[in-house]
Order: sequence, then C-alpha cells, then structure tokens
Amino acid sequence: MKTNRLLASFWFTTAIGLLNASFGAEAKGQPITFKVTQVSSVHGSIFRWIAGQSELESVERADEWLNSPPLTPAALRGKVVLVSFWTYTCINWMRAQPYLRAWSEKYKSQGLVVIGVHSPEFRFEKSIDNVRREVKALGVDYPVAVDSEGAIWSGFNNNYWPAFYFIDAQGNVRDQHFGEGSYEQSEMIIKRLLAEAGAEGIGPDLVSVDARGLEAAADKANLKSRENYVGYKRTQGFASPGGAVRNKPHLYDAPAQLRLNEWALSGDWTMGSDGASPKEPNANITYRFHARDLHLVMGPASPGTSVKFRVLIDGQPPGGSHGLDVDEQGNGTVSEQRLFQLIRQQGPITDRQFEITFLAPGVEVFCFTFG
Repeated sequence: MKTNRLLASFWFTTAIGLLNASFGAEAKGQPITFKVTQVSSVHGSIFRWIAGQSELESVERADEWLNSPPLTPAALRGKVVLVSFWTYTCINWMRAQPYLRAWSEKYKSQGLVVIGVHSPEFRFEKSIDNVRREVKALGVDYPVAVDSEGAIWSGFNNNYWPAFYFIDAQGNVRDQHFGEGSYEQSEMIIKRLLAEAGAEGIGPDLVSVDARGLEAAADKANLKSRENYVGYKRTQGFASPGGAVRNKPHLYDAPAQLRLNEWALSGDWTMGSDGASPKEPNANITYRFHARDLHLVMGPASPGTSVKFRVLIDGQPPGGSHGLDVDEQGNGTVSEQRLFQLIRQQGPITDRQFEITFLAPGVEVFCFTFG
C-alpha cells in the first residue's frame, strides 16, 4: 500500500510538470508533445525502474544512422551516452546545438558519446534527404539516429524537443533535462558520469561557446511573442474576418489593425490542419509581433521547385533588421523545406508589423517562431 501511494504521488507530480510545459505538437502516436525553452532537470532512474528495461535498447530501432555506423547498447557499454532528441526545424534545439557540439568534441576521447535522435514534427522532416541536408547545414557532426517513425521517441517515453537523457556506462538513464538552458548543470552531470566510469583528467573547466546566427540565444528580455502554427488545428490569434475556412481555397482579407500576436492571411489561400498554401501570386501573411527574431517554417509544395518572396517590417524593407534568409530589401527564395530566419532586429525592440508576400503559389507555410 505504501508503495502504491508513493507511485501515485510520483505520477501526479509528473503530470503537473507536463501541464506546466509549453504546448507544441501532436505527433508520433503521443496524444500531445511539447517544445520547451527551459524546464528543470528531472532524475530519470525511477522511469527505468518502473519500466523494467533500458531506454537505450530502443536505439537499435533507428531507421538509419548518419555520421556513424549503427550503434547498439552492447557497443555503447562502458561509454557515457548523451541522447539528444531533436527535429531540424526546432529553434529551441538549434540554440542548444553549440553546447552539444562542444561537449561531443571535448569529452569524446574520455568516453562520451553524443547521439542525436532526429524525431520529426512535420511530415517533410521524415524525408531522409532533408535530414541529411540539414545535418550538414546545421553542423551536426556527432552520430544521428534517424527516428522517422518515432520508435526511439516511444522507447524513451519522450514528449519534448529538445530533450537530453544522460546515460551511465552501465546503460542506465541517470538524469534528464527538457528544453534550453541549464547548460552548466548538464555539463556537470556529464563530468560526474565520466568520473564514475573511470575517466581521468576531466578537470573543472566548462565549455565556452560562441553562438551565432540561428544558434544565438534568444533575447528573453524582449521576447513577448511565442511559437504559433499556421494550420487551423493549433493556431492562435488568427484575425482574418470570418475566421479559418478549412481545407478549401478561400479569399481572405486582413483587418485594418492587428493587436500584438494576432496574424492574418490576405489573398487566396487553403488552410489545412498543419499549414497553409497560397493559391495565387501576391498572397501574403501579416503578423504583429514583439521579439528580436522572427522565423518561419516553410518550404516548396513540390521538391525541386522554388518560390520567391518579399518581406516588409512596418511597411518598409527590413534593411539592417533582415534575417539570414533575406537581403536588406526583404527579398528571399523558398527552395527547401526548413526554418527560415526572416527578421533579426538590431535596434530597440518594440511591437512591429511583419508582412511576407509570396510572388507565386507553390509554397507551404507551417509555423512562426521567435527569439
């Protein structure tokens, strides 16, 4: 009876923790999944005790391995393993990536193996060609287990991007962390597990990273806009008069004014459950936001094609506030299915009105993120 009360208390506490995480997406057979910017580490060994098996065994169910031959629990025995769940359009993971890269480089010779488990959120992230391209483009140089059907995700009972699982030399999950942040704490866990495994000369120093571009830390002091999806299933703040018309072409208008974190379509669009597609040239999206950075997950509707677009901020070309994927005049091209950085402001951060116009149809738009 006492054991049952302890378990009930544990699961209740865990459930409360999940409800406090920010909502992300439904995927991989889980009722809900989450993207998080920062959540405190939770000790993981009790999960293995209840399940009665090692989560690490699920890596043998990877669809494919990149940067490495297939890794097995037997081959990893004696190594300290950091399993990082990621998906290549997740800006929260991108901002953690400099630390993963640095830890892999610094501690590899002392017995650390970093494994990036790529579990997709959007359907196009299941494309192995897309994953290979982004592994190279994003500088992921450690082993990657491609988990397109979510077998490893389910094996770890994971619900987050990014998520870190710290596994000792005997294959036991000893700690876990969800979201960005707590990098010093995570590195100290790595050091402790390496020391337990007999590594010598670890030293007290922690890694130092120079994060730039998409990997730069968010400007939290000025971040008043949150991730928002373009599809009707999960969007918030959609302000076009009449609301969303589901799964068929519709001529939308934008209201004369948008309030902070409202957005609207203009022109002929089809809004699906997870995204929207323009059906004529010069269709656009407007978004009232407050953040240093604005990103948009999008891509061509047909692989191998491209669509030009133009970005304005408060009705003007972005100039010095342009992102990596547009020029100072706001011009850019969608030729790949990925996250695009469209705005990175240099001056004071205030409420701004963003507008993107697609010069032709043939593009799919999925999600806004900010930083």
